[in-house]
Amino acid sequence: MISSYNKDGIGDVLLVMTESSVSKEQGFETKGNTTRIFNTATNKTVGYNFFESSNYLEINENGPLTLSMQQVSHLNDRLLEQGFSDQLEADEAPKFVVGYVKECSSHPNSDHLSITQIEIDNQQVIQVVCGAANIAAGQKVVVAKVGAMMPDGTAIWDGELRGEPSHGMVCSARELGIKEEQGKKGILVLSDSSVVGTEFKK
Repeated sequence: MISSYNKDGIGDVLLVMTESSVSKEQGFETKGNTTRIFNTATNKTVGYNFFESSNYLEINENGPLTLSMQQVSHLNDRLLEQGFSDQLEADEAPKFVVGYVKECSSHPNSDHLSITQIEIDNQQVIQVVCGAANIAAGQKVVVAKVGAMMPDGTAIWDGELRGEPSHGMVCSARELGIKEEQGKKGILVLSDSSVVGTEFKK
């Protein structure tokens, strides 16, 4: 689940995305001050827009949000009150973490992509397809996990690149909005002292 809020930009609307989708596949259903967004082919919910959200939820920041279990509980009450059957699941785990590149190999169907196996939090190992020329085994890097929202608003979902599954993104300084490092090309390589699995904070 990916959540964001920008009162100055779009008003008092909490945006919640639960699945990846494209606009041409989307339908909309509004009940009261809540709009459900769904895939028109499958009727599967891909997100909600909660209008006038400050009336029932305290939000003190703009941009991507990590909603607490209590906040998600309030949203679920709202959904039931307005006649929706879906229930949202809270996920308070950090979405940007220090990862360790355990393996890195060339993509069989590309001359510039690499297939990496990266250890993230809770000793989980995920496969990420990366296009940076400087990616290599043994590095500590910043991984945007599935469910992350980048500073430019890009949502990270499970995907596939040239036939290979990819479950997250290895980030560059530019993608993370770290100005002092943006002159360096490729992914941001962290120091050896960085602790694998910990939340990355710029």
